[in-house]
Amino acid sequence: MKKVIFTAASLIICASMLCSCGEKGADNMNDVTSVAENPAESGLLNVDLSSGDSEFFEAADGWCNGSMFNVTWRKDNCTFENGKMQLIIDEDKNVAKTVPYSGGEYRSKDFYGYGRYEVSMKAIKNDGVVSSFFTYTGPSDGNPWDEIDVEILGKDTTKVQFNYFTDSVGNHEYLHDLGFDASEDFHKYAIEWHKDKIVWFVDGVEVYSVTENIPVTKSKIMMNAWCGTGVDGWLNAFDDSKMPLAAEYESISFTAFDE
Repeated sequence: MKKVIFTAASLIICASMLCSCGEKGADNMNDVTSVAENPAESGLLNVDLSSGDSEFFEAADGWCNGSMFNVTWRKDNCTFENGKMQLIIDEDKNVAKTVPYSGGEYRSKDFYGYGRYEVSMKAIKNDGVVSSFFTYTGPSDGNPWDEIDVEILGKDTTKVQFNYFTDSVGNHEYLHDLGFDASEDFHKYAIEWHKDKIVWFVDGVEVYSVTENIPVTKSKIMMNAWCGTGVDGWLNAFDDSKMPLAAEYESISFTAFDE
């Protein structure tokens, strides 16, 4: 491993191909970028979000991913309190709303490759919602759809779902029994993305790995909280009786691998 090039002392995403993700990334990781080689130049060494937003991240604002996402991303749904970041699901109060609810999404402006991605987070316990941490890039970046997921479904927060997409090919879902309730306290979830495998960890313990058709495209670090529509078999019908709902994110780190 190389040195840690991104750490957020306090911080608080499942994206679709329709996600509008800003800057264009590299097509693949055959050419290691200056982000991994020169972390000081990237400005992403020791980023502290305990006091609020960071210039190296952005909150999604003003659009809906469509399909199963029953939220419009609103910047106001990303809040920073008590040294943590909250991603909030609530009624969408915007007069020009196209769907009933609003959600929070926060993502890096830059793209990252092989390495260890880790988050400390507390999920939402509520039917119909997802609290997430993942890497993503896609057509909106001029790239293939590549993604690696940690998703906690609010209908059963004693489990975590892992998944990944390589050039739009997914259907790799795996459900892991946590042995605790992810909505009750902060726990650490990590992804190790290698050239030949992906390994997932919970609280420092390896729990799952895959070795086939591994993503290759540098991606953004993303988190979001959202409620679904038309996917009741997966998430259960959304219960909106307890809004606002908030997923909390305490810390995140990235360590580049020399691959």
